[in-house]
Formats: sequence, structure tokens, C-alpha cells
Amino acid sequence: MNFIDLIDYAGTFAFAISGIRLASAKRFDWFGAYVVGLVTAIGGGTLRDLLLDVTPFWMLQPSYLVVTGFALLFVILLGKQVIRLTNTFFIFDAIGLGLFVVVGIEKSLAAHFPFWVAIMMGMITGSAGGVTRDIFINEEPLIFRKDIYALACVVGGLVYLLCFKMGMMPVLMQILSAASVIVTRVLAVKYHISLPVLKGHDDQTPSKIL
Repeated sequence: MNFIDLIDYAGTFAFAISGIRLASAKRFDWFGAYVVGLVTAIGGGTLRDLLLDVTPFWMLQPSYLVVTGFALLFVILLGKQVIRLTNTFFIFDAIGLGLFVVVGIEKSLAAHFPFWVAIMMGMITGSAGGVTRDIFINEEPLIFRKDIYALACVVGGLVYLLCFKMGMMPVLMQILSAASVIVTRVLAVKYHISLPVLKGHDDQTPSKIL
């Protein structure tokens, strides 16, 4: 198992916990929480692989289903500590986001796509699972709010590109890229940094516009 595989499994575990944490807040049963955790963990990678015209990764290696099971067990056994911590979702979501951006970039480059495609695939790998999660639990997808989320993925992709141009070692590139995503996400939330909201006229309902 190489370093990128470790990143992939760590991202799967982190994202699965973030999904299971939200499912617990909605009082889902164990199976429902597992499903939410699973789609959070594999949703982005599945969309990435379909766009890259390859078989979705989890269909070739069932270990991702097992890792999600361990994430559910982790939340069940440490439920009081995990669920009561208000920052649990944010912490694991930020970690999973950073790790999955790297995985998306690496797999796209391995498939011989250009860097701009790899950055887009990194963003999709990191954020699409969260979109699916939010739809499943009937929440407005985080990526569509003013929070710095998908943009943090782009920052990570640009950092990876810069490190590549500088000739850094692959492991160092991966670490710095993931760290830049996590740091960007944390700083944006801590200092309330957000993108401007696109405002329309209050009196223009969809029916009036159409």
C-alpha cells in the first residue's frame, strides 16, 4: 500500500464520519447512517471516475465499504464524545475534503489528463460527496452556500501544481496540497471569510422571471 492509498482510506474514514455525524443529528437508524456515510465517502470519487471513463473505484475494491463500517462503529462506540462535540462534523469534513482533493488530482494525472482537468477532478472528488450527503438528509448543499468550500479545493489544486512545477517530492506535494485545503477551510470559517452572495430583486419570483 502506497502513500496515496493511505490518504484515500483516511479521507474515506473522515468523510464517512462527517456524514454519519450529520445523520445522527437527524436521528437516522444505524443502516441509514451507514448509507449517508457511504455516499459522503464515495460520492465524489464515483462522479470523478465516471467523468474519467473508468470503473468507479469502490466497485473494484470493497475495502471502502469496510472502512465506512468502521467509521459507523467508531461513532457508535464513541457516540457521546463524537456527537456532542459541535465541531466534529467540521473537523472531519475539512480533513476529508483536503485528502480527497489530492486523491482526485493524483488519479486524474495518472489517467494522463492535463492539470486543469486534474484540479477540477480534485474539486469534484472533494465536494460532490458532500452534495449527495446534504441532499440525502434534506439540507441545502454546503457547496452552494457562501462558505469557502469548493474554492478551498481549487486552492489545494493550485498548490499541488505549484509544488509540481518546483519539482518537489510526490509525498511532500500531497501533504502540502491537502494541508492547504484544510487550512483554507479552517481560516475561512474562523474569520468568517466568504464569497459575495449573488443578489436579485426581492420582488422577482421565479414565476415573474419566467
